[in-house]
Amino acid sequence: MPNPHALTIERAELRIVRLPLLTPFTIATGTMTEKLFPLLILHADGVEGVAEGVMDPLPDYLEETLPAALALLREVLLPGLVGRALTAPQDIAAGMEGWRGHRMTRAMVEMAAWDLWARSLNVPLKALLGGTREAVEVGVSLGIGDIPGTVERVDAHLAQGYRRIKLKIMPGHDLAVLDAVRAAFPDAHLTVDANASYRLADAAHLARLDRYGLDYIEQPLAFDDMVDHAALQARMATPICLDESLRSAADTRRALVMGAARVVNIKVGRVGGHLEARRIHDLCAAFDVPVWCGGMLESGIGRAHNLHLSSLPGFTRPGDTSSSSRYFARDIVAEQIEAADGIMPVPPGPGTGVTLDRAFLDSVTASREVFGA
Repeated sequence: MPNPHALTIERAELRIVRLPLLTPFTIATGTMTEKLFPLLILHADGVEGVAEGVMDPLPDYLEETLPAALALLREVLLPGLVGRALTAPQDIAAGMEGWRGHRMTRAMVEMAAWDLWARSLNVPLKALLGGTREAVEVGVSLGIGDIPGTVERVDAHLAQGYRRIKLKIMPGHDLAVLDAVRAAFPDAHLTVDANASYRLADAAHLARLDRYGLDYIEQPLAFDDMVDHAALQARMATPICLDESLRSAADTRRALVMGAARVVNIKVGRVGGHLEARRIHDLCAAFDVPVWCGGMLESGIGRAHNLHLSSLPGFTRPGDTSSSSRYFARDIVAEQIEAADGIMPVPPGPGTGVTLDRAFLDSVTASREVFGA
């Protein structure tokens, strides 16, 4: 029997957006001064679904890059999507199930389809994903900087009520900054993120992080490793949280079975979309492993997707979706994505609950292409 709610995707709009950052953001792999990202808008039966990509211009986070993503979108994904009947958002992921890699690009299309479908039903995205919360706890991620400045930034964000402070670290910038921050804030929930900048040979040094009472250390070793992380975890009391190493539920199962992680960072854009993110959430719940939602300096579009995902019950650790105003003087959505006392509301309304500020979006759009009528 035909699905009475099937949608026909009439056209797809692909933009490249440049959003300047208020302050440079430095991690172990480099410094960002702007957020450059692709934005996808799907149109069907008078409804729009929107998502953004989280791939970097260069392969400094994972192998996937913005140029490669654009080629796949332009030459394969979007031409094949226009004119297609969508009977459920899961159709998108199912159509790409056998493909290798390119999970960030696939996530863009899948996430836009989820937003489109939820808006067509006039329900919040979280209702389709199984989310229950109206608001979620959030923390902040602080880039690498001088120690006095870092202590000041930690103080400022704790005063704003953020529930967790994540410090970026790398070899040569770790113990001294933690000494200063922990001495100043002995009771704060602290985590560190190494962005894959250490090696197993650094295990003795990394074990010294145990004295700081960290909630976890995120991705200390290679971006594609699990075996060495398991060996390191056996030598540390501090829980290891994996990010880059986990691209799927299958990856996550292997990591948990071998003891490579005791906490999991779920980034919907990294793992291929909401369906795979939900699978990882459910798997971690079965293993009794806490999860949280990581961020990639997204605009309000990506932040809204993250917040709806974070409303699922298994997200028990504060996520990275802090206020947009920490990063951008102005966002591309009309609604405010702002936390109060460390609590971020899940945007209400159909779909992700946010709408594009078209005038401002046009002013920060570097290029625009339309596929279909």
